[in-house]
Amino acid sequence: MRERLQDARFWALLAALALTCLALALPRVTLTRDVYDVLAVVDITGSMNTRDMALSGQPVSRIDAAKAALERLLADLPCQSRLGLGIFTERRSFLLFNPIEVCENFAPLETAIQELDWRMAWEGDSMVAKGFYHAITIAEDLKADLVFVTDGHEAPPLPGGGTMLPEFEGTPGKVKGILLGVGGRDKVPLPKFDDEGHEVGTYTADEVPQENRTGAPPPDAHLRPGYHPKWAPFGTDPPSGDEHLTSVRSAYLDTLAASVGFGHVDLVDAPDLLGAISEHARTRPVEVAVDIRPIPAALALALLVGLYAVPFFTARLRMPARRSTASAPPLGAAALRP
Repeated sequence: MRERLQDARFWALLAALALTCLALALPRVTLTRDVYDVLAVVDITGSMNTRDMALSGQPVSRIDAAKAALERLLADLPCQSRLGLGIFTERRSFLLFNPIEVCENFAPLETAIQELDWRMAWEGDSMVAKGFYHAITIAEDLKADLVFVTDGHEAPPLPGGGTMLPEFEGTPGKVKGILLGVGGRDKVPLPKFDDEGHEVGTYTADEVPQENRTGAPPPDAHLRPGYHPKWAPFGTDPPSGDEHLTSVRSAYLDTLAASVGFGHVDLVDAPDLLGAISEHARTRPVEVAVDIRPIPAALALALLVGLYAVPFFTARLRMPARRSTASAPPLGAAALRP
């Protein structure tokens, strides 16, 4: 009996038995977990059809990349979090459904995200700032944080050479969230579609408004050919620019996000959307019942594997070395043979 008590294998078996009994007897433990209430609003305007993103090494449109990011977010959100969905086009955001619990409603949420399409748009303009402000109002009414997904391409451009943001009538910081920029860094042509939704090429410079000539003219307007403060405040030459080309407008999204107390990340830099949200969104503590029985069960299994499997495999690895030593002829045996 004394020798058995001094054997480490006996104590390992005893510990495995105790851990197994503990795994059978342990009740669920109540813990506090932080969850999120999030409204995701996706830009479905024409520039989001640009194929300058990639999934699994294949080029995809910005809207498809946005949907894939939201699907990953849906899978990563802890249970009892809530996720709502909306779309943006023209100057307004439209709520598709209120935030709902993600685990019980995973399948309908995933399907709703997958079915987002640019053909759901009701107008062709893309006044991103106004749509973003409207989405903040919706999120405030829902008491949710906001993830606004866009490439930041304003169409038509903002007045004042693209520098004059529309006034935000809410309270900056009252709603938390992020602006998620989607798109590549390099400027590429805007895809063009006909009335039946078929892609028919790309837009040229003369088919896209290159300047917004409403409101006050830009500071350098007096230097333009044909300038007149009353009759030609923007000059007489047709505007030029590259608004027919598109990329993620990171600098603009930085400015827009900072003006309302939001964070800004680009999808090409932050594929982990939940990590970006956790830095800028608010959490809601909830009590959850957690089953911790797998922990002692796993420890018991690890002890049994270490007790029986490791010596077995170690012995199997040593067997070839012993056989080769036993079968080797004694030194000088070849010289003694007749």
